Amino acid sequence: MNLQQWLEFIERQHPRSIEMGLERVREVAARLGLERPAAQVVTVAGTNGKGSTVAFIEAMARAGGWKVGAYTSPHLLRYNERVRIDGAEASDEALAAAFAAVEAARGQTPLTYFEYGTLAALWLFQQSVLDLAVLEVGLGGRLDAVNLVDPDVAVITTVDVDHVDWLGSDREAIGAEKAGIARAWKPLVLGEIDPPSSVLRHAYAIGANAIRSGSDFFHEPAGEGQWLWREVGAELLLPEPALAAPVQRANAAAAVAALRALPRPPSDACFAAGVAAARVPGRLERFERDGVEVVVDVAHNPQAARELAAWARARPAAGATAMVLSALADKDVAAIVQALEGCVDRWHLAGLAGIPRGEEVDVLAARLAGTAAADGSRDAGVEAALSRALAQSSPGDRVVVAGSFHTAAAALAMLRSGQ
Repeated sequence: MNLQQWLEFIERQHPRSIEMGLERVREVAARLGLERPAAQVVTVAGTNGKGSTVAFIEAMARAGGWKVGAYTSPHLLRYNERVRIDGAEASDEALAAAFAAVEAARGQTPLTYFEYGTLAALWLFQQSVLDLAVLEVGLGGRLDAVNLVDPDVAVITTVDVDHVDWLGSDREAIGAEKAGIARAWKPLVLGEIDPPSSVLRHAYAIGANAIRSGSDFFHEPAGEGQWLWREVGAELLLPEPALAAPVQRANAAAAVAALRALPRPPSDACFAAGVAAARVPGRLERFERDGVEVVVDVAHNPQAARELAAWARARPAAGATAMVLSALADKDVAAIVQALEGCVDRWHLAGLAGIPRGEEVDVLAARLAGTAAADGSRDAGVEAALSRALAQSSPGDRVVVAGSFHTAAAALAMLRSGQ
């Protein structure tokens, strides 16, 4: 089978798209002979900032001459985006071979789409003789398939309320799930200044070495285009990240802390180059159409929306700002709008029908009753909503597209094709 056929196949192999737990995936990993995917491993969990932090770690380590594998999810335009080896996306042929290996090993054990993908990535990494593997946790941490790997360093970027049906309804419960990636007597890098107490309690209980932003390492401005990363006895002067949001400095700082906490860290010379080189699609990705700035961001929960609003306030448009918004049915879309409403002059709602957990635009609008977005225009899909927003914009205006990875993917496909 080719890659597309494999992806269609693995979607059909489990009755649920999400099935938490490590028993099944650990059993298949043992049959595959999976051991460590690289000489050193960093695992990254968090509500937001995971993909960017992985990208920073990957770019910094590669700038130090290391061969690095990076596993992230979800993808935007191609499944291949999820698996990178030495800076290049895995080929269709390599992924197909990896899925075939997983299928041969699983026997009658049912695996979800994500579990297949995780095992395939680990199998490819093990074949590649890597210096470092950087693994993004998919959902939560404790029961996520990625957690079958014991990391040398674990990272938790942020903890906020999201995926409440699976992880709990408040930061303490969600933090307890994410803290499950920590390992006894190993470093646990915490990227936010005030993590939930459940994370700190778990680290203390198992003897993990919590390395906290704002307590054990710091990041602060250092003049035009620069910032300072420091800990006791060490300072690094670094360029501003190419990734635009203000929060990216915190993500880069956590990445520096993670690499420096490895048993065999890279040299300090790699950090500046890696900060400048890291790129992630769909994170404040900018385009221009007839004098109108178009910004695409994957912000899909209230915390991410607050960061998007902070960027918009720090860099206001010359003219009006329009917002193209679509979101999955299990997201707190009213809170997303509340975070953004002070930065938006005109709303355009779009449906995501036909997508798992997607919904039609009228259902989205009903969920937004009483918010600033409730009376926005309505279109069946993202492409139509974006076309409408552009048609109603003038040079100097800005159009922002956000709300989910599916929203960003549809916009990017349209914009990159020149439409």
